[in-house]
Amino acid sequence: MYYKIVWSVLFAGWSFFFAEAQSFRHPLDFPASLSGNFGELRANHFHSGIDFKTQGVEGKSVHAVCDGYVCRIAVSPWGYGNVIYLAHPDDSLMTVYAHLQRFSGAIAGRVKEWQYEAERFAIDLRFEPEQFPVNRGDVIGFSGNSGSSGGPHLHFEVRDLSADEPVDPLPFYEKQIKDSRPPKVRAVMAHPVESRGVVNGSSRKQQWTTSVRHDGTTVLNERIEAWGKIGFSLQANDYMDGTTNIYGVKELRLFVDGEELFSSVIDRFSFDQTRYLNAWVDYETWREQRVFFMKTFVEPGNRLRFITSRNGGFLTVDEPRVYHLEFLLTDAFGNSETFAMEVTGKEQDIPLCDKLGTTPFFRQEDSRFGAKGIRLLIPEKSLYSHLDFRYACREDSAYFSGVHRLHDRPVALHRPARLSLFLLRDVLTETHPYGIVALRNGRPSWIGGVYRDGWLEADIRELGLEYAVAADTVAPEITPLYPGQWVRNQTITFRLTDNLSGIDSYRGTIDGHYALFEMDGKKSSIRYTFDARRLSRGKHVLALTVQDACGNTACYEKTFTW
Repeated sequence: MYYKIVWSVLFAGWSFFFAEAQSFRHPLDFPASLSGNFGELRANHFHSGIDFKTQGVEGKSVHAVCDGYVCRIAVSPWGYGNVIYLAHPDDSLMTVYAHLQRFSGAIAGRVKEWQYEAERFAIDLRFEPEQFPVNRGDVIGFSGNSGSSGGPHLHFEVRDLSADEPVDPLPFYEKQIKDSRPPKVRAVMAHPVESRGVVNGSSRKQQWTTSVRHDGTTVLNERIEAWGKIGFSLQANDYMDGTTNIYGVKELRLFVDGEELFSSVIDRFSFDQTRYLNAWVDYETWREQRVFFMKTFVEPGNRLRFITSRNGGFLTVDEPRVYHLEFLLTDAFGNSETFAMEVTGKEQDIPLCDKLGTTPFFRQEDSRFGAKGIRLLIPEKSLYSHLDFRYACREDSAYFSGVHRLHDRPVALHRPARLSLFLLRDVLTETHPYGIVALRNGRPSWIGGVYRDGWLEADIRELGLEYAVAADTVAPEITPLYPGQWVRNQTITFRLTDNLSGIDSYRGTIDGHYALFEMDGKKSSIRYTFDARRLSRGKHVLALTVQDACGNTACYEKTFTW
């Protein structure tokens, strides 16, 4: 009962805030259904909105949810793709509509004009209130799958204009969406604090899978014996009625013997804090298993405002007795599950960490490391906790430097670190093809960098990988797609690929005049749609120039008749 009262008070307060705003309509014309909720854990960030399903297709009308004006429009082959931002100043809110297939009416026409004026596909435009006013219900675009979207849907956000922070939009739509299913814990992990805690005789973190009884209760059929300072983390999902999708958990609390030790309630966050997600989850497990475990303890460098704790959320086991742990998980509709487990206090030797051959890195100060052929600078507050850094190096004839392994497990950096690698073979006449690559399971991923006196320097955001210097001397590849159908379909399409550094820029012209090719980053393709206002009937010369990140250039030319 206590848990329900706490949640009700919090939810009522948040709902009251939204009640002050004018009523939001659903941005689509059919019943609301979600494929993603607010605050879900994603790679290096929290999900900043909710994802409305669009019945598995593109082209559904997207409406302004209330009166306001267009304050920003952006187009990109990545991220939000085609996105429109509406300001609602009377309520101090902004709404965001992302991954659109296209914009509507006058907005679409003006966007294309700006693209032609700038002679580029990707744009980011800001507007004054009088330029594009909208009324509640106006069609502002059509749903799509643009940018980094993983399938057709509408990404929808509500932001607090005064703080420019995303807030959970679900309170606007709680009456339109049915949800009676609670979150569920799928696995538990114990994290003994280094040299200060032990679990079942080991100082290493340990993971156990839960099971579900016939009555629906989630249980852990493991005996856990511990001593010292221990943290815990959970793998958990939320669910909704009528769908097989899984969602993020809005609220997580830990109680030990009835006293609250940890609490997180994701109802808003700031964009400049979203990368702290990497301090909250077990980053190593996510990198290696692609599974998120949420910690119920707080790393020293975790600055997420929606988290509160007592004693950092750690359990101190210092008595030979049973400690009763309860994890309370609650979703945005008040559905909750209490997952209970026991930890038995058993005095046992706490192993000391082997620090032989390591270099201590401290979170509150700059950390520097140097060895033959490498320099590394990690700025203060880039690490989330103290690190005993391990380093190894090997040679590989495929690379121009040594292959340097920076630590023996994945570690996220909150701020970029500066990595400098020395070229053992500086054999290229021009230096622009050189670049640092990160090797993950032997596969290189381009980072790039700047050449200085035989060294390559670049910023990195992760430890636990191998880094080396490679070179990209190969031009991108331009592949025309179905050229025999271009005129009939009134579209010209290419696939653009590169062997290493990636496509940096492209430019298409018809008869020497700029032609707008729209880029789909997921498909590595670009497309020009015939435009009778800019393209006359007759014979034309198409030219396309593509450049990769190292300046290697490919050209294509073809004559066609329309």
